[in-house]
Amino acid sequence: MVKKNNGPKIQEEKRTIIAMIDIYYKKHKEPAIDKQTLLSYSQLRLDVCRFGEEKPTCKQCPVHCYRPDYKEQMKQVMRYSGPRMLLYHPILAVKHLLKENKSKKIKV
Repeated sequence: MVKKNNGPKIQEEKRTIIAMIDIYYKKHKEPAIDKQTLLSYSQLRLDVCRFGEEKPTCKQCPVHCYRPDYKEQMKQVMRYSGPRMLLYHPILAVKHLLKENKSKKIKV
């Protein structure tokens, strides 16, 4: 049995992913992967992330755990939604940017 991650940092990561997917799917009506399918898959990947509460942002993560088709769709979601997050969810966006910046400093 795999231990499910449900700490506060993972929960915030889930809220960020949900917000990004919502922003993307409001504009893109016929993407390659259904919205609910992508939401469920992303939540599952966070639930079983090997890094748990120490998880870096996806962009900085050394282990890309998404299947190739989901990974490509999520890249599109993040590219589109990332800049728009400041308008729709500024607190989540700033926290995510700070976390990403912190991850970069640790790697160097």
